[in-house]
Amino acid sequence: MNSMLTIDGNEAVAHVAFRVSEVIAIYPITPSSGMGELSDEWAAQGKANIWGSVPRVVELQSEGGAAGTVHGALQAGALATTFTASQGLLLMIPNMYKIAGELTPTVFHVAARAIATHALSIFGDHSDVMSTRGTGFALLSSNSVQEAHDMAAIATAATLVGRIPVLHFFDGFRTSHEVAKIVTVDDKTLHKLLPQEAIGALRGRGLSPEHPVLRGTSQNPDVFFQAREAQNPFFDAFPGIVQEAMDQFGKLTGRHYKLFDYVGAPDAERVIILMGSGAETVQETVEHMNRHGEKVGLLKVRLYRPWSPAALLAALPKTTRSIAVLDRCKEPGAEGEPLYKDVLVALAENMADEMPHFAEMPKVIGGRYGLGSKEFNPAMISAVFSALTATGQKRRFTVGIADDVTGLSLSFDPAFRTDATQETFAAVFYGLGSDGTVSANKNSIKIIGDETELYAQGYFVYDSKKSGAMTVSHLRFGPKPIRSAYLTGDGDAKFIACHQPLFLETHDLLVHAAPGAVFLLNTHLPVEKIWATLPAKMQRQMIEKAHPVLHHRRLSGVAGS
Repeated sequence: MNSMLTIDGNEAVAHVAFRVSEVIAIYPITPSSGMGELSDEWAAQGKANIWGSVPRVVELQSEGGAAGTVHGALQAGALATTFTASQGLLLMIPNMYKIAGELTPTVFHVAARAIATHALSIFGDHSDVMSTRGTGFALLSSNSVQEAHDMAAIATAATLVGRIPVLHFFDGFRTSHEVAKIVTVDDKTLHKLLPQEAIGALRGRGLSPEHPVLRGTSQNPDVFFQAREAQNPFFDAFPGIVQEAMDQFGKLTGRHYKLFDYVGAPDAERVIILMGSGAETVQETVEHMNRHGEKVGLLKVRLYRPWSPAALLAALPKTTRSIAVLDRCKEPGAEGEPLYKDVLVALAENMADEMPHFAEMPKVIGGRYGLGSKEFNPAMISAVFSALTATGQKRRFTVGIADDVTGLSLSFDPAFRTDATQETFAAVFYGLGSDGTVSANKNSIKIIGDETELYAQGYFVYDSKKSGAMTVSHLRFGPKPIRSAYLTGDGDAKFIACHQPLFLETHDLLVHAAPGAVFLLNTHLPVEKIWATLPAKMQRQMIEKAHPVLHHRRLSGVAGS
């Protein structure tokens, strides 16, 4: 029976991956570790997959070993998977080329994360995923916790039928660590979704002394090229196979997906194309702008490889006059980022057809956003739409930073808000790593999600030092699905809590507070002495914000408990 759960993105993926696997090879790397840790825990508890057996979870000494173990298990005819990110994914690339070259079904689940370049970053973007474009793996994107759960199942069904291995990715931290209320896929649905005959075919291809075959040979110039091109029909057919899996999933669950999902005005003139969690924020912004008389739209890219130009064009309104393609990665020295180039080529080639989709080639600009989990909010999206109508358009741009070196950045109005701000209750909590604040807030948001009819979202900001550093918890809940994949804006929170009094002197704790907000202070002081101990700036802020209610709590035990 399908049920509602309030869980984070890693658990949402592991919830499916564990149940459809027989071998799981793991090696922990932030932010994907949760998937492997949960799988290991469930196996130790004796939890079974959908076929009644307990998956074998093996921890290796590196990601290269994990990918090699998956490769070996697949060659034996087992259903195998792994989880990784960033440098860990790069170590898997040699095995990925082999797995794809041998047309072996599997799904790698990746919490997409920045690759270390000028500096190490544990935070999210698509630079690791884009480094695998040439491996032959299909690339399937999820935009939210719910989609990460669903796409884990769809990817497994598609790879079994099409024999193209799938790299299923979702944004590190922004999706992997976001806690949200989702509808789960039960075992019965998974059984119906995964074709038994395809599983049997995988078993039949397993290496066995009963039917010996030769694999992994060395080929000379006389045949290598021909054999490489002989795989083309599998890749040509795969987009259709993925769509069929999506359609079947829709019939079973009522949640429908397409290779390219369009949202917005049917007669939109300006469209943004992107993939990942940013698409949720763009959708929220598009719906807001359309309600206020704009004609804008969003095209969500789900299947990025194999690329399907026909599906892309079919999803775009014929009224489209200008397009902004947003990439969450940077390819230094290139004329543009990967998604931008793919869209541009698809449009240009279509215009050369006898019956092109558009009467006139739309103007296309390309931008970078969100590298290393840089904030990406509705104000920035509004600026991108404005750039599509500006005279002297920037063909290449960045958004979300102030580029005073090369001048590529778009300016934006930080005061811009969508209607969703008024429809949700937002709360912000300040604590120290390991003081219990984050754990308490995860429990709180799960209680709200599991025990009420409200939709809930929790996101937790902390730096790479983790324990002992400042943590900021952003919680939202409301009557409608929450697409706000960005931090609480200045002046938007109706509740602020400070679990460490030392922050009163070091941080602006009321920057997020809305007029009339509640401020909760964890302190040992009696209530009559609190006001006098507050910094003068904070006192002025409270007065200016229409006298928010001031609550206090004496320190006792673990702060944030």
